[in-house]
Amino acid sequence: MTPQDLLAAIDDQDCLNILAGMARHKSYSQTEGEKVLVAEMGRQMRELGLETELTPVPGDRVNAVGRWRGTGGGKSLLFNGHVDTNPVTEGWTVDPWGGKVDDKFIYGIGVSNMKAGDAAYLCAVKTLIRAGVKLKGDVILTFVVGELQGGVGTRALMEQGLRADYFVNSEPTDLAAMTMHAAAFTFLIELIGDTRHLSKREEAIDAITAAVDIIPRLNAMTFSGALSPDHLRINRCHVGVVHGALGRELHEWRAPQVADFVRIKGSGRYAPGQTQEGAMADMRRELDALEARFPGLRATLEAESVTGHRPMPAFEVRRDSPIVSAINRAYFAVRGTAQPTGAITPPGFYGTDAGHMYRIGGMEGIVCGPGGRYNTMPDERVDIPDFLDMVRIYLLTIIEICELA
Repeated sequence: MTPQDLLAAIDDQDCLNILAGMARHKSYSQTEGEKVLVAEMGRQMRELGLETELTPVPGDRVNAVGRWRGTGGGKSLLFNGHVDTNPVTEGWTVDPWGGKVDDKFIYGIGVSNMKAGDAAYLCAVKTLIRAGVKLKGDVILTFVVGELQGGVGTRALMEQGLRADYFVNSEPTDLAAMTMHAAAFTFLIELIGDTRHLSKREEAIDAITAAVDIIPRLNAMTFSGALSPDHLRINRCHVGVVHGALGRELHEWRAPQVADFVRIKGSGRYAPGQTQEGAMADMRRELDALEARFPGLRATLEAESVTGHRPMPAFEVRRDSPIVSAINRAYFAVRGTAQPTGAITPPGFYGTDAGHMYRIGGMEGIVCGPGGRYNTMPDERVDIPDFLDMVRIYLLTIIEICELA
């Protein structure tokens, strides 16, 4: 069969049914529902004839891994996606677990992030198997947990030794080929001033005024040492929490006094080739300058770890990697235009499991998946044409990388 014959063999309705079925699972992160959906994906892979196992993840959790073994002599390709989802927020007008499909979209919590990507690679493999295709290289499908805790599921797979020649992480990029994303860290800043009653505020060191001065400077920061303009464009710092009042206990009842204490929390992003230590040093220089502008102010800075959440490392792949070229060619074959490729934003500011496969697994890969524009919002949804085009693109990528036998 030709590639066009294989594309024509894709059953659009079956693909939508598979995704809708996944959307009906309430697979909140770190819940029994997450485990139930993993087991269901394992069942579907076994039904297709894949060598399937449920592998352990710390915290009494499991991943599903299926291998479609090739005849030999070809490159292997691993697909990776998480099944855990964010919680439902206010503002939904459709059932978050209804798997609703209309003439434009498929809806559901986690459909964009990232069950549409999960379903797309399962559907691509299902199409090939049902068409009787044999490949030289192995295709490995992984359905992982714990991405929302910093990728603990994928990290477990890498530490257990799972490897392939190339990988595709199907996080939502609106079908763009993301070749680089940032690493993330969180920080805590404390500003300590000197209080007075408002009648003598000229004698005070106002921590809130100092915070108002430094926050826009932090939000405007990029970090030193970026290797290229592409690396620089995924640098970012942002303050997300500010508390200011009297003392470390942040007493609010004595409003006439000048605040002497502010606690600031935020997050930073830096590219491959940069380090958290370098980013923190840049922030420390900003705080030193703040202390100079507010004589007597003391500013402390430390990295903050979030309980139960491990930071995700940065990811990068060269533009001429075979996996990038393959997915670029597949995109062009399906859509007739060049695929957006590079340090795509906003996804370049996200963390993904690609970081673990790159850093721990030492693999070359690409981040490319359906969804994104309606990600993590009420009535989360994915454009149906994007989802089905992703199935087509993954199918063509598989047969290029793994080769028809």
